Amino acid sequence: MRESMSDRLDQRTDADLAREASALTRRDFLLRACLCAGGAGLAALGWPRVARSLSGSPWSEEEQARLGIREASWYDKLDGLRVACKLCPRECVVDDFERGYCGVRENRGGTYYTLVYGRPCSLHADPVEKKPLYHFLPGSKAFSLATAGCNMECQFCQNWQISQTRPEDLDSVELPPAQLAGSAVRSSCPIMAFTYSEPVIFYEYMRDAAAEGRKRGIRSVMISNGYIQPEPLRELAGVLDGIKVDLKAFQEGFYRDVCDGTLEPVLKTLEVLSEVGIWYEIVYLIVPTLNDDLAEIGRMSSWIRSRLGPHVPLHFSRFHPTYKIQNLPSTPIKTLEKARTAALEAGLQFVYLGNVMGHEGESTYCPSCGRRVIHRFGYHVAENLLRSGRCPCGEALAGVWS
Repeated sequence: MRESMSDRLDQRTDADLAREASALTRRDFLLRACLCAGGAGLAALGWPRVARSLSGSPWSEEEQARLGIREASWYDKLDGLRVACKLCPRECVVDDFERGYCGVRENRGGTYYTLVYGRPCSLHADPVEKKPLYHFLPGSKAFSLATAGCNMECQFCQNWQISQTRPEDLDSVELPPAQLAGSAVRSSCPIMAFTYSEPVIFYEYMRDAAAEGRKRGIRSVMISNGYIQPEPLRELAGVLDGIKVDLKAFQEGFYRDVCDGTLEPVLKTLEVLSEVGIWYEIVYLIVPTLNDDLAEIGRMSSWIRSRLGPHVPLHFSRFHPTYKIQNLPSTPIKTLEKARTAALEAGLQFVYLGNVMGHEGESTYCPSCGRRVIHRFGYHVAENLLRSGRCPCGEALAGVWS
């Protein structure tokens, strides 16, 4: 009996995947070799390493400048030296000398501070397809960065070593917004990507860096869980060019039990993005037995089609055991294929499969003539037939193409 694509992909080993991955350029190799080494590697590239000491009494102006500590945005001052954070849906009420849920915003004497401004702990030059953003300058490199911290705790987080860690427990480098944008230019990356952990928690740094990037002709994208209040999001959309939102599930129970969050604010985020007109794409990681119900996926796809529109790209990604979920298997390819079929049948035009290198679901097809217009293999764009965002048949595809 002839093997299906699902069978062949499921049988591949990690070694097979490694051999299939696109070869890195020498620049990529040297950059990643240094950056993956942590703070010492970052300092080797010329960025000063930062020693963190965040304990003690309220900081002097000199200490704030040295440590990169800035007053936070989006909070209210309350009685008794308390503050109420208004950045994300948690709305943490924080006592003096305490921190919010994210671990990177601290109250000192009734003033709320961000502890990670200009202090990334991870830097990489990635293909934009890795984010994944498939309709945003395909084949481009994104100068990608993160700080410590997150405003959720997803039990399947692949970057938990930084997302679930406090900033003083990680090496970081001093890289203020203007220098960050300049580094992207020197690295020949047309995009800066705020990613890996949750960029919402380093909001001020992202906002200012994106503004600096725009001055230099650099586009900026946020790779986010979408857990942010509408008004801060609208402000941020004024300096960003694209956003990828992880829609973890289409049920409150999953968000509560697996992510320590809530669904409704994320749906509101998607509606705001549609309202303000910024480019965005959605990723849904399918975790076996937890959020793989096809009826639920069908309802979600119908909601996207009716509330956001048929043109919004939806990516179904394959789960692999990690962090606190080690007892479940990797997502079967057939499950991903069934989800893709359900979304297409619900009327979505662009439905992709992720973490399944070599699958036809990685590529982009014209919704009018059905032709494959972007052929992808993993994070590599093998062929792009679009010209100014149009298929050879003349159909204009939604996206940011130039």
